[in-house]
Amino acid sequence: QVQLVESGGGLVQAGDSLRLSCAASGRTGSSYAMGWFRQAPGKEREFVAAFTSRSSETNYADSVTGRFTIARDGAKNAVYLQMNSLKPEDTAIYYCAFAPAPPLSTTRARYWGRGTQVTVSS
Repeated sequence: QVQLVESGGGLVQAGDSLRLSCAASGRTGSSYAMGWFRQAPGKEREFVAAFTSRSSETNYADSVTGRFTIARDGAKNAVYLQMNSLKPEDTAIYYCAFAPAPPLSTTRARYWGRGTQVTVSS
């Protein structure tokens, strides 16, 4: 069992930055994938970014490449999402997710956080 708790969402203006945090507790194992998804009103949940623990490989959605950066603190079992140059279309609930083996996807994620709201005003 893995528990995920997100924090760091909020209301910002276009062009601003935010950093989301996700703290993981429980038995993660040594080879897992962890990352972020988001869901805007009336839309399906979509992949944002992920990393794999063993290879440290990172992946990003095309829509956030160059603006968002995912990072991990292994000692704290935490993952962060640094979001720069935010746009109104980034407005969504952001969810932290964990898969016991890579790759991370909506169907392969076994554990989810409750989500944190990010709102970007124009």
